[in-house]
Amino acid sequence: MQQNDGFDKNQLIGFFVFSALLMGAMFYFQDRQVKEEEQGRRETVKTEYKESRFSSKEEGMPLILQDSVRNGVVEKVHLKNDLLSLDFTNRGALLTKVELLNYKAYNPKTDRSDLPLNLIKNSASYGFLFKDKNGNLISTKDLYFTTKKNGNSVFFSAALKEARIEFIYTLLPNYQLDFKVKTSGLSKISKDNKAEFVWDYKVRKLEKGRSQEQTHSEFSYAFNNYKDYDYDGRTDMDERKEVLNWIGVKQQFFASIIESKSGFKESTGYQDVVDEGVYLKTLNYRADLGTSGGEFSQDFVWYFLPLDLSLLTSYNKNFEEILPLGWLIIGGMNRWFFIPMYNFISSWGIAAGWVIFLMTIIVKLILSPIMYKQHKLSAMMRVIRPEIDEVNEKYKKADPMKKQQEVMAVYRKAGVNQFAGCLPALLQIPIFYALFRFFPNFIELRGKSFWFAKDLTAYDDVIKIPFTVPFFGWDHISIFALACTIVILIYTVMTSGQIQQPQQEGMPNMKILMYIFPVTFFFFLNSAASGLSWYYFVSNAINIIIILVIKYWVLDEKKIHAQIMANKEKPKKEGKFQKRMREMMERAQEQQRIAEKARRKK
Repeated sequence: MQQNDGFDKNQLIGFFVFSALLMGAMFYFQDRQVKEEEQGRRETVKTEYKESRFSSKEEGMPLILQDSVRNGVVEKVHLKNDLLSLDFTNRGALLTKVELLNYKAYNPKTDRSDLPLNLIKNSASYGFLFKDKNGNLISTKDLYFTTKKNGNSVFFSAALKEARIEFIYTLLPNYQLDFKVKTSGLSKISKDNKAEFVWDYKVRKLEKGRSQEQTHSEFSYAFNNYKDYDYDGRTDMDERKEVLNWIGVKQQFFASIIESKSGFKESTGYQDVVDEGVYLKTLNYRADLGTSGGEFSQDFVWYFLPLDLSLLTSYNKNFEEILPLGWLIIGGMNRWFFIPMYNFISSWGIAAGWVIFLMTIIVKLILSPIMYKQHKLSAMMRVIRPEIDEVNEKYKKADPMKKQQEVMAVYRKAGVNQFAGCLPALLQIPIFYALFRFFPNFIELRGKSFWFAKDLTAYDDVIKIPFTVPFFGWDHISIFALACTIVILIYTVMTSGQIQQPQQEGMPNMKILMYIFPVTFFFFLNSAASGLSWYYFVSNAINIIIILVIKYWVLDEKKIHAQIMANKEKPKKEGKFQKRMREMMERAQEQQRIAEKARRKK
């Protein structure tokens, strides 16, 4: 009888084609259904949002506003400090432009970050809504204000019959803009003691990778006296039960935040993805703000921040949670290990790529004792492979459960714990996810070039392809991703020899499946941060060197064989895990015998 070594070529091709078609159909119909449901829900939210705010515009502008806007003339005001450059307009007393002076935006024409970084440039509007005695909405965005500038402060004032509304902006150090709103006489024209805050924001494209930056653009907010934090990147926002301390629009490396000293109530919002152009998303937010005695007096602070961990922490307002470094152990590894290590090594004045190189070596040194045990286990398994093959041949026609028991007995007698090799793989999982969060979100790497990668937080696209790959949307091949894939394949070839091939009919060849994994990994890395690909290229190259060193200079298989023979002579103490595995297999075997006996009686 010919031994089966796995699928033949036709079986393998058919298996993957069928799997691809099945998964494609599943994702297509699932995604289509989700999109249809989400689109219906968003349309409902948008309708409610607009009807609750702008129904007065359909009926014409309220009479109370007409005198204010009839002779309105647009005026511009400018404020600036070392970090921010701000433009205002008297139409609505709005902030129309926010430029961060120490940063640059990505320029697709030059493939470099050399454009002024404008978080806002006629792309955001906000205002307050009141109802007059007739129930019409009065929006401050429709008013023309008189303007007065004094140093780093600008005063806006608008009259509405017997009422007056004032906006006062004061540019403070350290990315802050103080914002006060006051009214007098509002109680004479307003219907109730209620005001609404409305904020409509278009997220401007600032980075190289559109899909990556789009994914990182979302609502961020804190509540419960700044103690709790939440975000919303895909769905409609509904926080009517909470009082928000601040609400922000977060992008990949920057955020626009407004803080209310009295809190935002009844908060709702929605967002839409923009498929192309200079904008990535549109986010729309509304909240209720109370009045006192019919008058409105509120203190706010605007923050226009780079997402630098030390800067965010310095405000003591839970801003550091905006930085998506991961939760629990993942976030802890980034905050207390990877970021401090990068900052320490980069203080030596070396290039960012070499900082990552040294970080990789340090991580490998820390994990080296575990890796040594893993490679020693691999050597031990190679030594006892003839015995395992002998057992497989002896029990080839026996019950599979019995054969597995005999194989485990060989491992136990030799003192080999075949499950010990899982530990290094398990340790790599949190490290991978921590680095997956670290590289595209660490602002110190933004714009740092290394070799052919012009920005280590984005993909390198030196190799262009003349078409767009379906489903993935990229039109390039990343050199770092390609090099990383090749090195992983080499490492897989070097380590796949220890894999025991399946003996059962129809089971796939595990070696082939292992070779396929690095290829599929390429499709992920090709659009990921090049710093991540560079890290894993170095990491797997070091793995290859370690394997060669251990094999030829550290581990002596003759000594390992002698150790295994000595282990066989010692009385064996069965571990708890091994005992549980043996008992489970024995119970399963007993159940099979009972079932077989019952079948024969029939």
